[in-house]
Amino acid sequence: QVQLVESGGGLVQPGGSLRLSCAASGSTFSRYAMSWYRQAPGKERELVAAITSTGDSTNYADSVKGRFTISVDDAKVTAYLQMNSLKPEDTAVYYCNLLRVESKGAVDYWGQGTQVTVSS
Repeated sequence: QVQLVESGGGLVQPGGSLRLSCAASGSTFSRYAMSWYRQAPGKERELVAAITSTGDSTNYADSVKGRFTISVDDAKVTAYLQMNSLKPEDTAVYYCNLLRVESKGAVDYWGQGTQVTVSS
């Protein structure tokens, strides 16, 4: 059974930095992509950043371009989200997603979420 375990959330002041981690386990992983989503209170879940397992392709929401960096360690099946110059509007629960190509098609797996709060 695939499990995604996130870590690294917390409280940080505006302008500060945090690094989120998401480790996948419970299966073998070959063809997959990993992403970070976030959901603020009263808002829909939105894509923040995505990366292929090889790390050769990334995608970012316009609101985080130039401030956030997604990376992946394929050997560990772990994705990271380095968040710099954090703003209060970045406050949300951040969710890790793994999209894997399986015999039945593409399947989504989700982490439990980690809270990021940006406040002075």
